[in-house]
Amino acid sequence: MMLRRGKSLTARLTLLFAVVSSSVLLILGLVIAELVERHFEDMDLELLEGKLELIQHAVISARTEGNFDGLSAQLDAALVGHHGLAVGVWGPDGKRLFLSEEAEFPENNALLKPGQVLPKTWKGHGEQHYRGISGQAPTGIQGEPPAMVLLSTSLTHHDHFMQSFRMTMWTVVSLAALLSGFLGWIAARRGLAPLRNIARRASDITANSLDQRIDEGEIPVELAEVVTPLNEMLGRLKESFDRLSDFSSDIAHELRTPVSNLLTQTQVMLSKARSIDEYQDVLASNAEELERLSRTIADMLFLAKADNHLIVPTQEPVDLEAEISSMLEFYEPLIEEKYLKLTFLGHAEVDGDRLMLRRAVGNLLSNAIRHTPEDGFINIALENDGEKVSIRIENSGETIPSEHLPRLFDRFYRVDSSRQRTGEGSGLGLAITKSIALAHNGSVSVCSMDGVTSFSLGLPARRSF
Repeated sequence: MMLRRGKSLTARLTLLFAVVSSSVLLILGLVIAELVERHFEDMDLELLEGKLELIQHAVISARTEGNFDGLSAQLDAALVGHHGLAVGVWGPDGKRLFLSEEAEFPENNALLKPGQVLPKTWKGHGEQHYRGISGQAPTGIQGEPPAMVLLSTSLTHHDHFMQSFRMTMWTVVSLAALLSGFLGWIAARRGLAPLRNIARRASDITANSLDQRIDEGEIPVELAEVVTPLNEMLGRLKESFDRLSDFSSDIAHELRTPVSNLLTQTQVMLSKARSIDEYQDVLASNAEELERLSRTIADMLFLAKADNHLIVPTQEPVDLEAEISSMLEFYEPLIEEKYLKLTFLGHAEVDGDRLMLRRAVGNLLSNAIRHTPEDGFINIALENDGEKVSIRIENSGETIPSEHLPRLFDRFYRVDSSRQRTGEGSGLGLAITKSIALAHNGSVSVCSMDGVTSFSLGLPARRSF
């Protein structure tokens, strides 16, 4: 099934640049067009008002001379050189005194309203537009109504200019959209170059080169939020791969010895006929090796579940004093055999899985007994501060170098790599203790100095209701 990918980020940025620049230019063009329209309107109004004053003066003069017939000649002379300007004059009795040739006024002389001074536009014949005003021309005779005057000017020249302006504006906007899109594409490509470099560097990193990092000094600040978590992820991956590699190597070593012993003993026994006692001895020895293998495999399965958060401990009241006392009775023969001095103080209760907690504490106890020399001591203390319970087990013995302390809870980790494990330990006890502590929202720690090693298991104190 093919994966559906989103649009390219470069394409999105290119489109965004084109849309933004085109929108800005379009808005700017519309604003300029509106301003030009208002400028033309102001010019027309100034022209019409000037001619209205001239006509008013001509009417007064004609009335004073008692000859309205000469008004036409005066008005024709006043309109010379003003192409597209039309004038109409009507006397107080409604008789038309003058009308310019090819004048087109609204039907029924709609402009003839008292006080009409602002320009008004209308469409005449041939789709031509006009702008006009109306006014009154006093006759100069007291008590006689004024004459009515209509003036208009053709907007043909204005319309042609605005049509040409709009065509130019759309052409400029279109070209600007293409140019800004192209420039935006170049800017986006250059701006995203560090991201492509990060992708190339990341693609070169394999399981064998997890120590490589992406240099944060070569990238823009905005991409630091991407590179920093990526480098941190690579660090976690490297740590996980290293631990997995070490674990695989250790487990191969741990399983190789018992399997080799089983195979060798079996081959030797099969090489010739043996007595029943000899067969029984070898089978008993093989059973011990198989038990060791079984415990190791069981511990590995437990840790695998812990790593995948599949361990869900039950929540029940656990009396740690009683549980540890019970375990000490089990270890009493070993303690007496090595003449160890044991002290146990404190009382505490927690909520948790009783069997898991017994296993965790038992691993710490067996570890302390195994590494304490004869005539040494083991001190066990329970401490409760109301929020946290601490189980502290310290024993005498060799001081563990500080560089080994952080890894004591790793699987199969040896402080002395040249020394093979002895006894019943599988090398996973401390790792299991840590997993159980984490499953209970607790923690483990260790310190070693002056011949005393102390392990602490911290658990949340039991809630009181």
